[in-house]
Amino acid sequence: MELKEIKAVYFIGAGGIGMSAIARYFIHKGIVVAGYDKTSSNLTRQLEKEGMLLHYEENVDEIPHACRDKKSCLVIYTPAIPSEHQELQYFKDNGFEIEKRAQVLGRLTRTHKGLCFAGTHGKTTTSTMCAHIMHQSHLDCNAFLGGISKNYGTNYILSDTSDFVVIEADEFDRSFHWLRPWMSVITSTDPDHLDIYGTKEAYLESFRHYTTLIQKGGALIIHRDLEMKQNVQEGVKVYDYSLHEGDFHAENIVIENGEITFDFISPIENIKDIRLGQPIPINIVNGIAAMAMAQLNGCTSEELRYGMKTYHGVERRFDFKIKTDKLVFLSDYAHHPKEIYQSAKSIRELYKDRKITAIFQPHLFTRTRDFYKEFAEALSQLDEVILCDIYPAREQPISGVTSKLIYDNLKEGVEKSMIHKEDVIPLVKQRNFDVLVILGAGDLDNYVPQITKILESK
Repeated sequence: MELKEIKAVYFIGAGGIGMSAIARYFIHKGIVVAGYDKTSSNLTRQLEKEGMLLHYEENVDEIPHACRDKKSCLVIYTPAIPSEHQELQYFKDNGFEIEKRAQVLGRLTRTHKGLCFAGTHGKTTTSTMCAHIMHQSHLDCNAFLGGISKNYGTNYILSDTSDFVVIEADEFDRSFHWLRPWMSVITSTDPDHLDIYGTKEAYLESFRHYTTLIQKGGALIIHRDLEMKQNVQEGVKVYDYSLHEGDFHAENIVIENGEITFDFISPIENIKDIRLGQPIPINIVNGIAAMAMAQLNGCTSEELRYGMKTYHGVERRFDFKIKTDKLVFLSDYAHHPKEIYQSAKSIRELYKDRKITAIFQPHLFTRTRDFYKEFAEALSQLDEVILCDIYPAREQPISGVTSKLIYDNLKEGVEKSMIHKEDVIPLVKQRNFDVLVILGAGDLDNYVPQITKILESK
């Protein structure tokens, strides 16, 4: 089915951050957009306001009439949906065209110039930075992002004129193999999703294969410290980047008075005095990759400088809620040990002499089983660690795998405790904090608005 032939789209697992961006694309096209999700959320409620027909009970009878014609309805599902899901089974049994989210994004990379951002961590921030730079430039862009941009209040940017589409390339379930990037950034390849890949070697091989998909005439921009080996087609240029070295890097970094400036060093044109609109140390290297991509595609020096200065960040990515001399409170989606390490390192750089407390909710039993020692090492940079129960997401419990594995491996000298998620709010009411961060990709973030109010009232 060609995109122009589609009259209706049905989403199974509609409320995911990646799925909702594609839903918004089809809503904008003016066709019928409907779907199922297990739970109502702020995101699903917003989609309903925008015109999506949603229900929250697994029930074939709830599928709208407009989505029952297999000749005109495309079905999109997320890999997190079990194969025995009733509605998914209905569409399979009746011969509908069914695609994963990544397959739909792959279609778009065949009709647009796909600027794709891959990596274990860093891809959401870096892709959102690049999308903002491109969108406010003379080039403009479309974008399907893995987080809600604070500049635009959405994870989807539309342009009726631009041929560029910024896409977060997700390695889970090898989804990014459906893409055909014009250019790609790879930020990191620290092993993850070993429940899917099995071994570190298979994980790295998946990224190597991804580099073969970049189109001739395009480019790969890869962090110079990665273990993986790329295998690009003839005619694809390869650039490297890092904080202090590489084709693209930073010089003259100044971090003071809550501001960060640096010079952007590039084989195309150096740019002095880049100022970060979201002044966090980790955003220097994220910004280098984002600017490299934008510059290679024609953004001017002034557009790059303005884009970086006006970038406001992504919800749940180093997301400050309170920032005063007496109290700092932020939320961060970090859920892989390297992400936790970088997050903790950045917080420590910003608040050298203050007591930093983290409330961390591990995400997935398999990830905790595979990396509990690395989690403990990363968290041990902080002064106090409060561990919640593991957020299961799509998984069933694994015997012997609990947050205590991390707790037992925290370094001596770190204050530590374990609590249930339901006890977080009472704890915050009782305690005073200096710098508090909520870490993790689970549902603890749902408490952030309430925690913010409690802390503000103090």
